[in-house]
Amino acid sequence: MINFVSSLQWWHWWIAAALLGIVEAMIPGAVAIWFAAAAAVVGALLLVIPVPWQLQLVLFGALSIGALACWRYWKRNHPETSDQPRLNQRGAQYIGQVCVLSEPIVQGSGKARVGDGYWKVRGPDLPAGTAVRVKAVEGVVLVVEAS
Repeated sequence: MINFVSSLQWWHWWIAAALLGIVEAMIPGAVAIWFAAAAAVVGALLLVIPVPWQLQLVLFGALSIGALACWRYWKRNHPETSDQPRLNQRGAQYIGQVCVLSEPIVQGSGKARVGDGYWKVRGPDLPAGTAVRVKAVEGVVLVVEAS
């Protein structure tokens, strides 16, 4: 193992970069790509100047950690935004909408037609046909109030 490490060439680093890139493609998480970038930089540096293997390993470690730290810092200051933040939260999409009770709310429980389906609702006792506003979601039950 020491013989291999002591004879690291530029192309070893580029193969490592390619393998780490494949790992990132198979298991995405924005981690392996930064190690791949560090390996590619070390390989490119070896094309220009000869660097002892000890310094190669130190450079690889420092560049990897530095790149990962920079990415996390940038990601924290630039969070992802969406024009549809509740896309996969169907019930939450209905908060604020007005719907009509298809069954009366009796003892706090009933049903309402919302969108293209019927949802269980919880709220004050109201007759069928009453317009209600969705104010919250609790699991698969919409919490409503008279509109």
